[in-house]
Amino acid sequence: MRFATPLIPATLIKRYKRFLADCRLEDGREVTAHCANPGSMMGLAEPGMRIWLEPNDDPKKKLKFGWRLVEHDSGDFTGVDTSVPNRALKAALEAGQIAALADYSTVRAEVKYGQNSRIDFLLTGEGLPDCYVEVKSVTLSRQPGLAEFPDSVTARGAKHLRELGDMAAAGHRAVMLYLVQRTDCDRFALADDIDPTYAAAFEEARGRGVERLVIGTRITPKGVDVGQPFAG
Repeated sequence: MRFATPLIPATLIKRYKRFLADCRLEDGREVTAHCANPGSMMGLAEPGMRIWLEPNDDPKKKLKFGWRLVEHDSGDFTGVDTSVPNRALKAALEAGQIAALADYSTVRAEVKYGQNSRIDFLLTGEGLPDCYVEVKSVTLSRQPGLAEFPDSVTARGAKHLRELGDMAAAGHRAVMLYLVQRTDCDRFALADDIDPTYAAAFEEARGRGVERLVIGTRITPKGVDVGQPFAG
């Protein structure tokens, strides 16, 4: 998935009110960018970090920049826009690029299910059980090479796991898909110290038949593409 507009580098001044970030462009201008990430962004919102913004000229948008990436000192990238994973995954699912889900012929996004919820993707195919796929963007890393989820308490995430469990119990296929938006990680774990309730909900869901799938990404300032599944 390519960004609609070429990204430009900037330096983070501060993130505030969750969805706003003041940034300094390379020409010295200070601008405010939209931050499409409701999480804590632990380790990713430190003043002085090199980041990448996507400019826009949409008259309907109040803010003319969107914060898309963090560039680490190692040259690795982390995608911080939580809307990007679903767009990248939809293209990958439709192209049959995710082997575990490649047999499904139809991909529908944002389908109502459960209790006032929408599943990220409902996959269907002749002779196959319907497959409910919930997607979470993973950006936290506190140990080299290890990606973790969540980065803050998420009651909504636990609710999604319970609803996936209901789908599995009803005879459908249910998949919890963690998309790791970091190029510096090759392992994944739940951050049970941050949200033990979510970790418990995950174990309960697994016991009811919910599958876990962890997928990496290839990230550059040009775009974000779905990579390979993590081992284990």
